Amino acid sequence: MNETLESLRAGIESGRLRTDEIVLNMGPQHPATHGVLRLELVLDGEIILKVIPHMGYLHRCFEKHAEAMTYPQVIPYTDRMDYLASMNNNHGFVLAIETLMGIQVPERVEYIRVIMAELQRIASHLVAVGTFGMDIGAFTPFLYCFRDREYILDIFERTCGARLLYNYFWVGGLSHDVHDGFERETAAFIKHFRPTLTELDNLLNYNKIFIERTVNVGVLPADVAINYGCSGPMLRGSGVDFDLRRDDAYSIYDRFDWEVVVGTNEVGTLGDSWNRHMVRMWEMEQSCRIIEQALESFPQGDISEAIPKKIRPPKGEIYTRVENPRGELGYYVISDGTVNPFRVKARGPCFVNLSVIDEISRGHLIADMTAILGSIDIVLGEVDR
Repeated sequence: MNETLESLRAGIESGRLRTDEIVLNMGPQHPATHGVLRLELVLDGEIILKVIPHMGYLHRCFEKHAEAMTYPQVIPYTDRMDYLASMNNNHGFVLAIETLMGIQVPERVEYIRVIMAELQRIASHLVAVGTFGMDIGAFTPFLYCFRDREYILDIFERTCGARLLYNYFWVGGLSHDVHDGFERETAAFIKHFRPTLTELDNLLNYNKIFIERTVNVGVLPADVAINYGCSGPMLRGSGVDFDLRRDDAYSIYDRFDWEVVVGTNEVGTLGDSWNRHMVRMWEMEQSCRIIEQALESFPQGDISEAIPKKIRPPKGEIYTRVENPRGELGYYVISDGTVNPFRVKARGPCFVNLSVIDEISRGHLIADMTAILGSIDIVLGEVDR
């Protein structure tokens, strides 16, 4: 494929191939856009000259809604931003309010939050990995990923009654304590899940066709990633060793032994689509390590003793950020001393990561567009908010 692309470029540059620029709309109904996103592609033959993303088809007015809600009522709205990482969305918002109010949550709450956030990270990455393979034409890994994701959703459902949108992290605590058998079920899932990572290596990650479709495609240099504000696997896939769980530690992540994984030159070019995909694969193993350590020292206690009867933060403002599966999720909250926030601004990683798509798509073929977009791993509920 690379030889074909080079011959096309050479033919255009030499004038042997005469082409006209055309505009092709990819989406908003195209299945590979993973939601209602429209990409306006400016093409020279089959070569991409420019990509213009058009957003707003799913705009839900999250930030404006938050001004009319009390602080606890905002939490279900955060669920619906990145609806594949609802636990992480809850975590960032409640941390902001707890910081404003000076609330110290019990140890048991901190441990449960970390376990749930890392289970959610694995579940989110499984969707990313499975759908990425399917975009390129590999259907079987999708079934493996969604099979194991069901185990996590079952644990969530038995804990709080919901499978997708949880409203589980509350200011000062949690909506429910974990169910009987939670520790045993979670440990059993980790034991079951690790062989799946090996299976995915054999089925997908080092498959010859998959490598040819992703290696050297959509290369994002480290300096470009930093300048665009990319974060999460997008940034680490370019070799930048940065993770908020370690570098701006929140909750109790600093108590656990785990590694920040970054892209490598093992196959292809650092920062390409294969590296972004592999960072998500390697991160799932690190999440397993964190969960195992949290289960080993899982404390007893009350999960609701720090929940205030009335949530009315003092006047002030706060910016809190957490590492959700797609990168830095930030909440900037302004309190005017009432039960309603004066302003809630969400900094969504999907929105920022998507902004670099034009930079990394130029010069590639139309067929590479699905691979590049899939490697960014966007959720339109967060892009549009």
